[in-house]
Amino acid sequence: MQASMTENRRKAEPFYWLSVAKPKTSSEIVNEARDVLRTVKAQRLFTPTDEQRKFFGSQSSLCPQNRPSSVLSLDTSSSDLSESRPPSGVCLSPLADKPTLIISEKKDGASSVFLPTPPPDAAEVRKVSSAWKGLFRTASQKDLFSAKAVPLDQNEVKLDFEEPAMMMNNLDRSNNNCLAEQKLYTSFNNESRQLICNEHTSRSGTEDFMEGTPGKFSLQLQGERSVSSDGRFADEEQQFPCDQMKEPGERSSQPRASGWKRRVTGLKDETGINEWEEEDFFWHTKILPILHELEKREDNIEHLCLACTKLYQALDEGNMLGKRFKRRNVLLKTLYKLVDIDSDPLSLKLAKIILAMKVDGKNLLGVCKLAFKICRNKKNYFIIQNDTLLDYLLQVLWNEDLQANNEAFVYCMAAIKFMSENDALLYKMVSKGAVEMFLELMKQINNIKEHDTYFSKLSHLLVQVTATLRILADCPLARRRLSDSGAIPELCVALEQRGSDKDTCIWIVRVLSKLSTYNDFCAALADCSRCYVLFLALLNKYQKQQDLVIHIIFILGNLTAKNDQSREQFFKEKESIDTLTSLFQTYYELDLNALTWHHDRKGKKDGKYPSKAEDVLIKLIRVLANLSIHPKVGTALATAHPLVGLLVTVLEYKSVDACEELVINAATTINNLSYYQVENSAIQDEKLHIAEMLVKMLMSYNMDAVVEAVRVFGNLSQHHEIRDFIMQKKIYKFLIALLDSKNREVCFPACGVLLNLTVDEDKRAFLMEEGGIGKLVDCLQDFGPADWQLSCLICKTLWNYSEGTTSTASCFGGDTNTLLLLLTAFLDEEVELECSLERDIKDCQKIYWEREFKPVAEKLLDRIQSHHSSS
Repeated sequence: MQASMTENRRKAEPFYWLSVAKPKTSSEIVNEARDVLRTVKAQRLFTPTDEQRKFFGSQSSLCPQNRPSSVLSLDTSSSDLSESRPPSGVCLSPLADKPTLIISEKKDGASSVFLPTPPPDAAEVRKVSSAWKGLFRTASQKDLFSAKAVPLDQNEVKLDFEEPAMMMNNLDRSNNNCLAEQKLYTSFNNESRQLICNEHTSRSGTEDFMEGTPGKFSLQLQGERSVSSDGRFADEEQQFPCDQMKEPGERSSQPRASGWKRRVTGLKDETGINEWEEEDFFWHTKILPILHELEKREDNIEHLCLACTKLYQALDEGNMLGKRFKRRNVLLKTLYKLVDIDSDPLSLKLAKIILAMKVDGKNLLGVCKLAFKICRNKKNYFIIQNDTLLDYLLQVLWNEDLQANNEAFVYCMAAIKFMSENDALLYKMVSKGAVEMFLELMKQINNIKEHDTYFSKLSHLLVQVTATLRILADCPLARRRLSDSGAIPELCVALEQRGSDKDTCIWIVRVLSKLSTYNDFCAALADCSRCYVLFLALLNKYQKQQDLVIHIIFILGNLTAKNDQSREQFFKEKESIDTLTSLFQTYYELDLNALTWHHDRKGKKDGKYPSKAEDVLIKLIRVLANLSIHPKVGTALATAHPLVGLLVTVLEYKSVDACEELVINAATTINNLSYYQVENSAIQDEKLHIAEMLVKMLMSYNMDAVVEAVRVFGNLSQHHEIRDFIMQKKIYKFLIALLDSKNREVCFPACGVLLNLTVDEDKRAFLMEEGGIGKLVDCLQDFGPADWQLSCLICKTLWNYSEGTTSTASCFGGDTNTLLLLLTAFLDEEVELECSLERDIKDCQKIYWEREFKPVAEKLLDRIQSHHSSS
């Protein structure tokens, strides 16, 4: 209505009324501005939306329903694209040289809309930038581009100044001219007016582009970059020359000097442009069609896997794997959309491509979680070993920063741990240097001190590393690599640093316990002077943590099994024996309580395997048995009454049938300690009690237990009380019966006890009564030259038995002639040489024959011959 009144008023004026420009009211200015905004907004709806759009495609930030968020994740929560710039802009590194910008000298309005004159200094640049931001803030509030504003601190992208270019173009067109609006997104009036294209169509897409494909132009006022003569920045991403944006044959109406002029920088810049053009051509012809295929076939897993395979091959062919690929973010967005599909084969393909793109930050964490999810399913081992996922996971450990990606390293290492459970993948990773890589990673962790903020965070990673090393320790090839790389010292350092972390300590000692079963690693561990201190400290701190204690005790048993120096070194450590005694008492009580619990419930313990408490006792007593071999240590242990008391208690409350290994180990330790005839010996004080416990073992059907009990009697029978006990309990009959076993391990200890019994003159007659003489002669004939030690023991027994005899016939009976023939033959040196097979055994047997057997056999032969001739 206001417009109609103004028109009527003008008609009443004379015809010579001067058309003086009337100042516009504020409402008219606002209405006119709103008309412009509505025009842009309404015209945007006519933008073509076909699938051939080359700029943003379906991922355009100008489409609110498809606009990607500033944080994109593999599982919608753990990944983002901050590492790769979103398509709204390109971050360029500043160049050292300053380009010379030549601006058109025209001052008229027609030319002023092409390009603004750059301000001479940085201060002016900031003023102009601020002015433009303020000018178009209103446009943003009115949804000028139908897109949400993204804060700069979320995606770290420089302002592209897209709005000023659009508003400048609006000055030269009508509000109702759709053709001019379409040209806003394609080109300016001529070549000299063209700005920077962040994204373009392919070389063959000129016609599609002119049909309405939108482009996005960016006018960069801040920073200094070389500008080409055709309107391009020299360091900007370019896919094709701007001349291709015009129809073929079209020429510019403005002289080339009126546009941007490029400073000549040499062959290097020209080569760079060619590489960008080649990359753009390869992207549109090879990569983009595969991405469209991935977007279309989300319901067909087989086709998606095939497309991912083709995509990886194409990226590899185009040298687009890694971070230098310009459209890396677009590619990753497409792949992230497929991650939530529940398919391990597809996830494997996606994980490999994403890792090949060298992602970092949350994206690296997300893809490592994805790899972990795939690898923990054993059904996927076949597809994993036929792919290269392992290579990329190893690259993550080798190339990425440990502290910045410690959580990603945990999942990455966990995935590798699951892979190592497969033999084929295990040998594959060992051949690729994984062992050295794991130890280097452990070394980096060990270099981080306890006061560092990352110290506690890396405990989870160390658990995964040591768990993997434990699996690798079963592989001979991996063990060689571990030995060559010095694994033992690094493990000891980690154990010392992580002493307060029980879980980490458990995994470290598991690796050490496995490696300690091999001589070279056992020697390397013994060379670590502080290893005994560490083990004792952990035993005192985690005394009731059975998983940890049992592995440490096992390691100590291996260390003291063959090395006399290790036995002495451990014994010299402060409170070493007290610690073992305390552990013995603790687990004896635990085991006793467990027996009471089963008895009260009338239950029965599984006899196939020992309980955890029994297992600790078994390995603990083994350590004591090994330590007692050393004379100094054995003497000290023999006088340790609490320790000996616990050993005897084991024989009391445990039967061979209940826990064979525990009872036999206890008997072995008592046998070792009974060897030392020292004052204040706890074994001597308890010898009769021990003898009674041994009788239970003799009555069992377990031959190993029987032999061990006889061995203990062999040492204890040196005491007159024990010999009397053997005669009273008729144990000698059992010993004579053992001579028929034809087993050297059984005959030798039995013959030893019989030898001790013949020391007493009143006990010698039992040999003849029970047929012992004949069985001894049979043993001499059976073992003879094969075992001069046993033969010597038999001859000593017969020598004691025949002491004071006047007639061999009455002494040896019908076995006299056989005994004479055997002794005569065995004293022949040629017979001794013929019976010795291997060189080492031959030398050892010859020495024993000369020093032990020959002197006793010659005396016995002389006695028999002298009394035999007289009889």
